[in-house]
Amino acid sequence: MPKPSGDGSAERRKSFAFFPLPLSHGLTAVHGAGPEGSTGKLKKQRPASFISASPMAVFDGEGSGLTDQKQPPSPKLRPGKLAKSARPTSIFGSLKHSLASEDTLLRPAASKDSWADGGKGAVAPAPGMVVLQHGEVQTTGGMFRKRKEYLVLTDKQLLRFKSQSRAAEAFPCIPASLGRSNTMGSSVRHSMVSVGSAQDINSINSLSSADNSSGTPLHQVIAAYKVEDGRPYFSIEVAHMDNETNHSSSMILQLGDPKEAESWLASVGNASRTARLAEPIAFSQSSVEYAARRLEQERDYDPTHFRIFKVVRRASAKTQGRSGSVDDLAKMNSSVCYLVIGVHKIHLISAPKGTGRSSTTSLTDLTSRSSYGIVTLTSIHLKAADDAFELTFRVPLRQASTLNLASVSAPEIALCIREAAEYLRPEWLKQSFSLIYPFGLELPTPPVPASEEDNKCFDRTLTAYCAAYDVDTSNICYTVSYDVEDAPLFALLPPANPRRPNYSVLELLALLRALRYNESFGSISFRGINLEVLHSLRDFYGTDHVAGTTRSGLTIDIKGQGQKSLLIQELRALAVKSEKLRRVDFSGCIERKPQDDDTGVKDPGCEIVEALFPLCRKQLTTLDWIILSGIELGETDLDYLVDAAVEKASNFRALEVSRCGLTDRSLQLILNAMLSQENTIESIDISGNLARLSPLSFQGQIGHFGFIRKLNLSRVHRTSGPEPLVAPETMLSWRLTELDLSETSVNEQTVDAVSAYLASSMSDSLHDLWLNQCGLTGRDVAVFLHSMTRTPGVARKLHLHISENRLEKDHGLLVKAVAQNLTPSHMTMKMVDYKKEDHFRELIKALGKNKTLCYLDISKASLPYDASDETCEALKLMFAHNDTLEELDISGEHAHLEVAKFGIGLNHALTGLTKNKALKVLRIECRLPPLSLSTAALMKNPDQKLGLQGANTLSSVLEQNCSLTEIYCEHNDINLQGLTVLVDGLAKNQTVLYLPSMDHERMETLQRVEREIQSTRAETNSGTHKGSVRRSLASVKSSGHQHRHAEYTDQDVLAAVRVMDEKWDHQIQRLQNFLTRNYCTASGLPLPLDKGDENGRPDTAVPTLGLLEKVSTVSEVSSLSEEMSSKFGLLIGGDDAPEGGRSGLASSVGSLHA
Repeated sequence: MPKPSGDGSAERRKSFAFFPLPLSHGLTAVHGAGPEGSTGKLKKQRPASFISASPMAVFDGEGSGLTDQKQPPSPKLRPGKLAKSARPTSIFGSLKHSLASEDTLLRPAASKDSWADGGKGAVAPAPGMVVLQHGEVQTTGGMFRKRKEYLVLTDKQLLRFKSQSRAAEAFPCIPASLGRSNTMGSSVRHSMVSVGSAQDINSINSLSSADNSSGTPLHQVIAAYKVEDGRPYFSIEVAHMDNETNHSSSMILQLGDPKEAESWLASVGNASRTARLAEPIAFSQSSVEYAARRLEQERDYDPTHFRIFKVVRRASAKTQGRSGSVDDLAKMNSSVCYLVIGVHKIHLISAPKGTGRSSTTSLTDLTSRSSYGIVTLTSIHLKAADDAFELTFRVPLRQASTLNLASVSAPEIALCIREAAEYLRPEWLKQSFSLIYPFGLELPTPPVPASEEDNKCFDRTLTAYCAAYDVDTSNICYTVSYDVEDAPLFALLPPANPRRPNYSVLELLALLRALRYNESFGSISFRGINLEVLHSLRDFYGTDHVAGTTRSGLTIDIKGQGQKSLLIQELRALAVKSEKLRRVDFSGCIERKPQDDDTGVKDPGCEIVEALFPLCRKQLTTLDWIILSGIELGETDLDYLVDAAVEKASNFRALEVSRCGLTDRSLQLILNAMLSQENTIESIDISGNLARLSPLSFQGQIGHFGFIRKLNLSRVHRTSGPEPLVAPETMLSWRLTELDLSETSVNEQTVDAVSAYLASSMSDSLHDLWLNQCGLTGRDVAVFLHSMTRTPGVARKLHLHISENRLEKDHGLLVKAVAQNLTPSHMTMKMVDYKKEDHFRELIKALGKNKTLCYLDISKASLPYDASDETCEALKLMFAHNDTLEELDISGEHAHLEVAKFGIGLNHALTGLTKNKALKVLRIECRLPPLSLSTAALMKNPDQKLGLQGANTLSSVLEQNCSLTEIYCEHNDINLQGLTVLVDGLAKNQTVLYLPSMDHERMETLQRVEREIQSTRAETNSGTHKGSVRRSLASVKSSGHQHRHAEYTDQDVLAAVRVMDEKWDHQIQRLQNFLTRNYCTASGLPLPLDKGDENGRPDTAVPTLGLLEKVSTVSEVSSLSEEMSSKFGLLIGGDDAPEGGRSGLASSVGSLHA
């Protein structure tokens, strides 16, 4: 499966057409400043948005930066006077000092160019500045002090004056006193407002410097919005940030008249948006780099999917309502931050500190960032009256999280988020979030360009869900097959992590939601995947994930849809959102047993039937092939299944209920209900159930289905009687492609019925016939071979399975049919018990004459004793003379106590392959038994394995054979020397594409080193010297050399294992090099660079003690011990080793012998 990882994707994702062209993935210095919404393009501005006053700037990962935005000169402002910093002599003096400092924040800065006298902070008007609204302002400077100022809104700035007369001097259009007539007309509002303390939103003390201006440039305004504090008056907050210093401040206007509040809010909002047309909100180089670095830490940065905005994170109404004093307005938790849209997430990042900020840091400054998956978005709500908007996110099984934000770019933010969601889920016709915006605001959906990614961007969507749910994408494995019915087939595989055999809830939800709307798959398989974690699991925190309509918009009218379990809801959504999905395989997905009893409370069943079958009944899905094999069905499941089956409009194509625990009653109920589907049923699988079939009644039911292609009656119990299980006249009405009667009692009448069908032209489409373990004799199989043959000598394209039958009875008839070329193209006859070797030899000779078989599996056959020379010679001649067989399996199995014992004669038989020109695949494995039988089997049949002699034989075959492409020879006691011999033979072969690396043998070889050395230690300490190793020790002593065999330490043993391991690595690398060379030759690809072929053949077999002598001078024994213990799990202790503490290597096979 393609297995995407937790960091997103290894490849750079393609972007929308409306995103800038992809840039370098690197992130270097950014030069210049750019406007809000930066994305990543050099010196190219995005045209002004239809919903935003600012053009879009771009961030270039190459360091080109954002397009510089030149700002018009602002009116020069006087620096304000510094408050005295002398420490007061009393607590009231300290309070007075703090109030004076707070008042300084509101005092307009004076400059040398100020025309106001006394340096009281009046600001000189810029030429052409137009007054939009003005009013007297009451400044709250603390509990004991209030003063009034005058607020003037122009088309460029929001200004404050000490009095109305000062404002009138600056702007002649403003009357000098309240008694004057309003000369500005109706376009200028005259208001009495109260202004709270101007404050840094992120830090109350950060505006204590004397160079702050009392004028706020409108192009620096981030948002103007209502403050929902539950007070009897109406409050408006205006937040702004200096583009160079990242210095953020806010102004809160408190008004008693709602009309006045709406007037000021509309005026400030309109003026700020107009100002942004000329001067967009810009970002400094450091700010954009700062945001990009944060996204890199989250693995969510991509230059082509990087959008940044300034927003205000508003305090919720609940928090604001707790304010209890006049000064609590200065303590609200609102903060200016960056909203950054990455590839998979939306990030809120606190603004970086400016150079001119105070050293005091508030608690809100310490918050770093928060991230929310784009695909978890459930709602975008743009407010009509101000710049406020809300984003709501919800992760499954958790409460929703709402972000209360405000920004003059709110419509543009909403559009960018929707674009990002469309990119991550391009197949979703309707996104899973609601978008609420004011009437009259247009948010058109841009067209999503066609993507060249496979499977309609399934990997992209799956990665987005995994990132949002914080799960590892690389743990999800799957395959996509195209050579199956209803292709393509999406098949989910077990998790990649071997320590976690089952998927978690969030992993399954991410996968199921990524499959929604995806119409690239005609079939989906969850075979063997445990879905029980979703069974009876309910999400009580929301219903945003529930599919209420089909893909075409039809309402899903099923009672209690929102209260069902996640398994039901997700499977229904998967079924109704795709019009191409036809087949789903749930084999073995639910292991629970239904708990039906007589109390009247029904068990919920497996919930798969409840999820899908009602949709089929109401024709809300195209799904018509549902496989339930291996799931025990309860009464609830039967109710839903039968209710849907009796409805002819369900149009089921298959009934696959193998191993579902069906009784006589339940099976008859299902078969009778399925009679309504007689014109559409193509497959029936009722194998492995408890029910007993009566041939007479079953023929009356099965005969109604005239369009069956696949019939599986394996492991079916039938009542006694001479009748065939299926009457020949019934079978002659079918055009079967697969028929399975394995492990079902087949009487003579059934053999005749099957033979009559094979002889009929109606069976020409049959390509698989399973008759394993049916009690067939050689005569029965010979009858089948004669019946299926159309033209002698011409192979019929059919695979006949006749394993584990009594073929030795009337064996001569079978051998004669094989020799007369009556066999099909494929035949499997495993685990045949031969009590006489002559019968097996006759079959081998017949196979040597056969010209129709191209595939033969005679593995696990049993002989009474080792094959004689005559039998091995016959096998050799079969290898040499058969020119049609392309794949042969003669593997053995230790678990079978009567395993085929060719003995060492098999090595002689393999030499016949040097003359073979047709065989491509050879399987000569020694398959492992169950753990409990392994030791006895190994001891009973040690000669079945090829060993070093067999490796030499295969090496000679490789040097001369030009047809073999795959050789499977694992578990044959081929040690390091044998592997080296095989690789040397492969060096001279140009056709073999697969040869195993003997990993299992490698593991046991290293374990054998451990066992042998431990045995030597124990026996040396006891003074006994027996066996090969002990003889080596004795010979060493007799030669006069003083070896320290009794002094070998654990580090010496680990070093010996390390030397052996390095030799294996060397040979495996050579093996891979030669296989790569052959693959390139067969595919017509250029050959890789020749690294040279070192002769890896060892001079002699190196005994264990020899290895220890070679490594006895290792100096870094401590680090070596740690390395080998970690790599192999090898813990070799002496007498002090705790019991059970020496694990060795995992149970393995192999040998270190020469």
